[in-house]
Formats: sequence, C-alpha cells, structure tokens
Amino acid sequence: MSCVHYQNNELYIEQMSLRDIAAKFGTPSYVYSKSILENNWHAFDKAMHKLNHQICYAVKANSNLAILNLFARLGSGFDIVSGGELERVLLAGGDPNKIVFSGVGKTSEEISRALDVGIYGFNVESEQELNRIQVIAEQKSKVANISLRVNPNINPNTHPYIATGLYENKFGIELDQVLPLAAQISHVSSLKLTGITCHIGSQITEMPPFVEAAECLLNIYQQLKKLGLHMQHLDIGGGLGIRYREEEPPTMVEYAEILTERLRHYPIKFLFEPGRVLVADAGVLLTKVEYIKQTAHKNFAIVDAGMNDLLRPALYGAWQEIQPVQKYAGTEMDYDVVGPVCESADFLGKNRKLVISAGDLLVVEQAGAYGFCMSSNYNTRGRAAEILINGTEMTCIRSRETIQDLLRHEMD
Repeated sequence: MSCVHYQNNELYIEQMSLRDIAAKFGTPSYVYSKSILENNWHAFDKAMHKLNHQICYAVKANSNLAILNLFARLGSGFDIVSGGELERVLLAGGDPNKIVFSGVGKTSEEISRALDVGIYGFNVESEQELNRIQVIAEQKSKVANISLRVNPNINPNTHPYIATGLYENKFGIELDQVLPLAAQISHVSSLKLTGITCHIGSQITEMPPFVEAAECLLNIYQQLKKLGLHMQHLDIGGGLGIRYREEEPPTMVEYAEILTERLRHYPIKFLFEPGRVLVADAGVLLTKVEYIKQTAHKNFAIVDAGMNDLLRPALYGAWQEIQPVQKYAGTEMDYDVVGPVCESADFLGKNRKLVISAGDLLVVEQAGAYGFCMSSNYNTRGRAAEILINGTEMTCIRSRETIQDLLRHEMD
C-alpha cells in the first residue's frame, strides 16, 4: 500500500499536494501520513484480538517524537535498543511499564536508568549481560524483570544483514543455555524471570520462519513450566515484511490468524514488536532533481537527497518505488536516480523509467521505516526535515538541520 496518490496527474499525500509541501518546507524532506500510521497500528492490534497481547513498537524503525507520541496515545508499548531510545519514549509520553529493552550491548548507565524509570523488562542476550543487570539491580535494591532472548538458529530467508536468529548472528542465547540460565535466575532475589523472547530478523515475507520461532518459544515455555518456572509472557518479536516491489508477504490478518491458531490455547500474554509494518508505507522521501546528466552509457537524474538521507539502497541494495510528483506526457527514459554524495554507492534507484526534467520533484515510497532514523551527516550534509500530514494540515515534526547545527559541538 502507498500513502500517496495522483489527482489530476499530481501526487498527493492525504489531502496535501507534495508540490505544496516542497514549496513550504523544501527538499529533501520525509513526509508522513498520520492517518496511515494510526490505521496500521489499529489494524495490527485488531488482528491480534483473540490473544492477550501487547504491541511494543520497535522504535528503531522510526523514532521521531511525534510518531512515538501518536503510538503512545493509542496505547502502544515500545521495544527499545538504547538509552537514547528510552529517553525518546519517555519524552513522547510512553508508559515505562510497557517498555522492553533489547540489544546486545546495554551499558551499565543504560541499565541503571532503565531500572530507575521502571521499565517492563530487559530482553537479555547473554550471560554476561545478565550478570551485569544482577549487580546493578542489587546495588539499587531493585528487582529486574528478565526475558531471555533465545537464538533458535532459524533462517528467516531475508537479507543477511537483517537476519538475527541464526547462530552466526550476534543476537540471543543459544538454546542449550536457556534452561540453565533460567534456573540460575530463579535463585537470585534481584532478578525475576518473566518471559522468553525471540526475534529472527526483519523484512520476513513468509510464514514458516515465524511459526517455527513461535513453536520454539512454546517448547521452552513447556520445559520451564515442568521445572516450576511460570512465565508472564512470550515475546514473539517482529520482522513482518512489506511489499516494496515483488514481495508477497503475509497480511497482518494472515500473520495473526496463523500465529493465533498456535498460541491461543496458552494462558499467557504475548508481546509483539512490529516496526516496519507499522510505519514504512506511511512515509515518503521528497526530493528535487538538480541535474539531468546524459552520457553514452547511462542517464542520471541527480537529486538533492543522497545515501546520507536514505541508506537502504546503498546498504542493502534495497529497491523502493520512485514516482514523479507531477506526471508529464512524453517518452520514458531509463535513469539512475543518484544523489550528490561522493560515493558510487550513492543512489536511490537504478534503471527507473521516468519522464523528468531538472527542477522536477520525485518521491521515494515506503520510506517511513529505516529512512530518517538511519540518516547521517556524511559530506557535512544536514539531515532532512520531517513533516506530518493530517488531512490538510502540515506540521514540521523535525526541522531541517543547518550548518550551525552541525558545527556547534566542534572546536577549532
């Protein structure tokens, strides 16, 4: 699904022309649809209605405060992977008791702060991390809720850089270590084992890996129950993919129905950590064509957005739809849509059929996830503005960075 549509050959998001948005806020800009963000969250929540469940939105997918606040007001929990994300969620009004803290490298300072604000629990990824949490919890005379993140060695059939549940990946605890660690926790007064977690990857487009992961968690749950250890929740993780081009991922309803059939008989709460599936199709990257460069070998549309603004094509070879804001009659030509960054990997799309001229506007679709949040200041380029559209209302939810913003922390 796309958040943009044509009216009289001009591209709109909700009831706003992308041309008018560019005129007011400039380019490059990330532009998001509030209604699609809300609809996606409600759709996922409704799909899981037969389960006792909690959505914990994966903040890493898009961490803008306005979007976090929108989800918090809908009742969402949050999956965080850093102290910075924790502070974002708190500032956005998120409930600490709905926050789960994932990630393999939690620092002592991050653990301490999370305990102080009273998060729901830690998704622990190693024995060493568990020991660190124990020490800090004891020093604070607190009890830390622990969910052991298992590495089930399941191939999610996704890009290797976003697979997280194989033994070659850095994430999670190997299966043969889970029961001994669970038994260890049961004898420590400053730790409470509340759940088992699994997250096998991102942009997963078929159901068997999800089913296998869920059955792995259920098997561990049953083994722990036999040992007299009763869990409060099982965390199924995230990773449900979307359609960027030719993928045919399960819908939210199909995903929920298949998992619900296997999970609904268990008297336990289920946590889900969706990210991309909630925000990707709610956003676009709006950019302007600076030059048309035609050579004997290639045609280039050189735009003002680069790999520092949208890293996915350079990092993963990812494909995202590119559309002109204004449709013109004419003969389509093949273009590589490239940015101004001094790297050959700086492209947004290759071999795209377009009718365009210098000065035209383009949008890169499905850019609401892993877009702005992965951007950088490479080549001393300020990061893009972020705009939220609500019907006919345009709100800047992050201003464009200036050169003064980039240099204020440096000294000559």
